[in-house]
Amino acid sequence: MKRHPLGVAAILVTLGLPVAGLAAVIGTNEPAPSVTPERLSILPVKDRAVWADYIKRSDAQMKLDRETLAGELQPGETPPPPPVAGSGKMPLNKDAAWYGSAEARAIADTIVSFQTPAGGWAKNQDRTKPPRLRGQRYANNAETMELGTGSFDAPHDRFWTFVGTLDNGATTTEMRFLARVQQQLPGKDGDAYRASILKGVNYLLTAQYPNGGWPQVYPIEGGFHDGITFNDNAVAEAAMLLEDVAEGKVEYAFVPKDLRQKAGAASARAIRPILDAQIVVDGVKTVWPQQVDALTLAPISARNYEMRSLASAESTDILLFLMRQPNPTPEMKASVHAGVAWLKAHAIRDKAFTEVSKDEGRKLIDKPGAGPIWSRNYDIRTGKPIFGDWDKSIQDDVNNISKGRRNGYSWYGSGPQKALDAYEKWAVANPVKN
Repeated sequence: MKRHPLGVAAILVTLGLPVAGLAAVIGTNEPAPSVTPERLSILPVKDRAVWADYIKRSDAQMKLDRETLAGELQPGETPPPPPVAGSGKMPLNKDAAWYGSAEARAIADTIVSFQTPAGGWAKNQDRTKPPRLRGQRYANNAETMELGTGSFDAPHDRFWTFVGTLDNGATTTEMRFLARVQQQLPGKDGDAYRASILKGVNYLLTAQYPNGGWPQVYPIEGGFHDGITFNDNAVAEAAMLLEDVAEGKVEYAFVPKDLRQKAGAASARAIRPILDAQIVVDGVKTVWPQQVDALTLAPISARNYEMRSLASAESTDILLFLMRQPNPTPEMKASVHAGVAWLKAHAIRDKAFTEVSKDEGRKLIDKPGAGPIWSRNYDIRTGKPIFGDWDKSIQDDVNNISKGRRNGYSWYGSGPQKALDAYEKWAVANPVKN
């Protein structure tokens, strides 16, 4: 897949922004495209068949997942209520011995019970709750249950969404938790957990797009969920888990050699779309968006308030992933140097995004000596901070967006400093070539 550099004119069209100077509202967010057979005509002819096969397999898996759940109930039998949304409660930082405890095994049993037929997991479920009941759905109700509101997150089916996802750390967290538990159970007591992990590895292999990226949700369900998702570190987390499998890390030592080899190849393929998705503005590499169109790698929106942008948090995760690679190519090195340079140039000092009152909550205020912090999103054309709201407006001042949205999202943060700190050591071994 070739990179698609964005010049100024293309960026203006992409964002729907006026050429004139910025105002309080500088644009309107537009929905992301889905991955559909009809859109495959935009690809080179040689690439269409493999994508058509991917869509066909995804549709077949969706059908199988639904039929499997329906088959658990007798005709006319009422299904149990769906899971209630909550925090996952799958700690990955306990002492090794804890993962052999009854408490950990109970969590692991619930995890296995909620694995979809495809091999993934839904998100935002409390795994300390009892195992899934016969006929109980794998996923919660949709976050947006009202239809016809114009929400970009409105699902095609309110009762079947995120049935297998990488969003919010789902699937990879379940697999890493099970890996720790099975280490403490080398005999038959750990077999069910090992089988679940193997099924999860195959899920990640199957869900990977032909170009190496991953959708947010698989089987794919349309809209921004089909985009290659850097948000929540989805692509990098999938790739890193497969790297650990391929390298035969102790918690994955049971994985058969042939599957480890497939995992390694899949992880390596993930680097190509990452490099190609790095946004180029006027010939200069910058950083990455939160998600990109799987077919074109152009930046796309997500929810109403998540617009096409240069995204500092997601770029931090990508840079850390690239710096983790043991033998970076010259292209990878150039990508890291450029991304770090952009972050350094866009650090914000003497400002703080903090609570100003109980009524107003957080606002951006002057605070001498504070920082550095970074805006979550930057305008691709100007490199200046931008912010979204539920009404799809794109604004240039976080203090002007609605109070609920201003306080319900991480519009500013210090996270990119992690990439800058890691870069100091990495750059010694990988200096900039003049």
